[in-house]
Amino acid sequence: MLALIDSDSLLYRVGFASEEEPEGIARARLDEVLTALIEDELNECTDHKFYISGVTNFRFALAKTYPYKGNRDNIKRPKHLAALREHITNKWNASVSCNKEADDDVCIAANLHPHCIIAAIDKDLDQIPGSHYNYVKKQFYNIGKFQGLKKFYLQILTGDKIDNIIGLRGIGPVKAEKALKECYTELQLYNVCKEMYNNIDRLHENAQLLHLLRHEDDQWMPPKEK
Repeated sequence: MLALIDSDSLLYRVGFASEEEPEGIARARLDEVLTALIEDELNECTDHKFYISGVTNFRFALAKTYPYKGNRDNIKRPKHLAALREHITNKWNASVSCNKEADDDVCIAANLHPHCIIAAIDKDLDQIPGSHYNYVKKQFYNIGKFQGLKKFYLQILTGDKIDNIIGLRGIGPVKAEKALKECYTELQLYNVCKEMYNNIDRLHENAQLLHLLRHEDDQWMPPKEK
């Protein structure tokens, strides 16, 4: 089985844990973390692929209402982040995304390899049905097809503060779950969101920002009436 590992968070975690250490120690710690992950936690997988995000992203141009990731200008980054990115790319053959994000590349790979495990802590990846592993909680879990679809529409309602995608005012996870409780098809999920937004342009913008690519030329489209 193939393990697809969204590694952006790993670099930050190792980087912040190594702020007071020399660069060489930070690199060695990353090696320890990655080795433990693939040899101990994901040892049933016969192959492993690491993914990190590049600097270009189509979502920057797509976002019109609020700047995508516009709340990150003052976020502190680990001192050794650049060195760790270089290390995981050169030594561990990590794939660097181009005009998208690491979780898009993970999603594209998962679409090609349905019998894989997605290792991440990013809740966005719960859109993808299949086997998952949270490498912070040390927890394996499965996402069903409709469950993943519903998680996407729940995010449309709540937004994603980390990426500055603003959802509906006053709608958190509990209210969003209640609103979609009686939905059993994608069209029902969409229609509830459309009614709650009462602004189809903003609804579609947020959906396109939150949607993970299933293939290189993918883009989100609203479900059609049957």
